[in-house]
Amino acid sequence: MILQGQAFEPFTQEPIRLIGDGGEWVGPFELDLEPEKLRGFYLDMLLGRLIDERMSRLQRQGKTSFVAPSAGHEAAQVGMAHALRRGHDWLYPYYRDVALLTALGMPLIEFVGQVMGTRADPAKARQMPYHPGSRELNVFTVASPIASHVPPAVGTALAMKLSGRSEVVLCTFGDGATSEGDWHAGVNLAGAQGAPIVFACENNGYAISVDFKKQTGSDNIAVKAQSYGMPGYLVDGMDVLASYFVARDAVERAREGVGPSLIEFVVYRYGGHSSADDDARYRPREEVEAWRRRDPLARYRRFLERRDLWDDAAEEQARAELGTQLQDAITRAEAAGPAPVEWMFDDVYAEVPARLVRQRRELLG
Repeated sequence: MILQGQAFEPFTQEPIRLIGDGGEWVGPFELDLEPEKLRGFYLDMLLGRLIDERMSRLQRQGKTSFVAPSAGHEAAQVGMAHALRRGHDWLYPYYRDVALLTALGMPLIEFVGQVMGTRADPAKARQMPYHPGSRELNVFTVASPIASHVPPAVGTALAMKLSGRSEVVLCTFGDGATSEGDWHAGVNLAGAQGAPIVFACENNGYAISVDFKKQTGSDNIAVKAQSYGMPGYLVDGMDVLASYFVARDAVERAREGVGPSLIEFVVYRYGGHSSADDDARYRPREEVEAWRRRDPLARYRRFLERRDLWDDAAEEQARAELGTQLQDAITRAEAAGPAPVEWMFDDVYAEVPARLVRQRRELLG
């Protein structure tokens, strides 16, 4: 439900935030979340950070060909994950949504298997790394063409509306996606039809190497929502509680039949666009270091410590336990072995055409 009369105002000039830089609560309402849930946010963020670090090491070791760094996005992603009903609502993610997927419940073995392209990958290693999906969790497989998933997300939301189901769609993307025609077409249709969908822009300031100021003449992405008849929220995406509460309001708004929303989470990616990117060519180191001082994990840890919900011992234990879980997933994914090349012919046709039968026979000798 909408927060006891504390629904957030759309189209604010400053990003909505609930946690100050020192970890103090600055929200305009009383925080009523249980300590276990508050600690759970941090554990999900920490796991996302550890995955980011370990996958980058795997790429340097030649065990995967591609990594899309996600450090800096964890607060926005974990906040969104906790705003959804797991396995009930639908998610159309983009390739940087590591913490969103794992916080939503994607098993580590499935994510790691997909990144490494082994038999542990439910998609049988037929997608490039960092393009997972999940039938069980209603997660649409990540698509490489930017913004191409936005119209299908709207279609899914309209299907939920027409069928009378109380399911909501969350569609995430980077700031660069908002320059694509697919994005505008999809958002426009959602606004016109009142689709139960939440559009979430994780704006880290760069579409690969193109600065945000070269993407649009608008002050921000959230303001674009006015053109499509929906509210737009500008949120401090380095603040997990602001991300959670705004996303929760938007999701429940859609669930109650009020219509779509657009949320812009202002975040930063500490790594390059991908493992193939040299971000030093377009980002000054001073800028990166300034954003590192706003690290979402460090800020939220200060918040927990002020409430006596976290300390050095808890940090050490969490890192050890999560590290063990992650290493176990890596070991199991690698032990599963490489995906057989003949799997490329599976699951496309109910009856394999003669030409593919011939190609498979030629391939396998």
